[in-house]
Amino acid sequence: MARPTELSTSLAFTGLLESLPVTSSSTTSRVVVNNPALRVVVFAFDEGELLTEHSSPRAVVVHLLDGAIRFTVGDDEHTMAPGDVLYLAPGERHALVADAPSRLSLVMVDVDETAAAPAGAD
Repeated sequence: MARPTELSTSLAFTGLLESLPVTSSSTTSRVVVNNPALRVVVFAFDEGELLTEHSSPRAVVVHLLDGAIRFTVGDDEHTMAPGDVLYLAPGERHALVADAPSRLSLVMVDVDETAAAPAGAD
């Protein structure tokens, strides 16, 4: 488990892509931020590596930094290129396959009951 990141402390992480190379036949990750509000993880996938279907209780934003992946959300497959962003609602089933050596940033945000209510709901 990564050391908690204080909500009240700003910080910068530089050189992340250089410090997390794609490793042959592997999936690796590094937790960058970890606090009660959010968690940021950078992943590196070699070509052919995958994450099997799973879900998260948190809202998730995926940003492909380099490479190419096929990201499945429910029954829909999305071919992602560098710069593409995908949003997952809490509890959404998802999986991915790397079609090339790839790195992505994953931001998981805790959503409380009030924030999850539809606009205009009281």
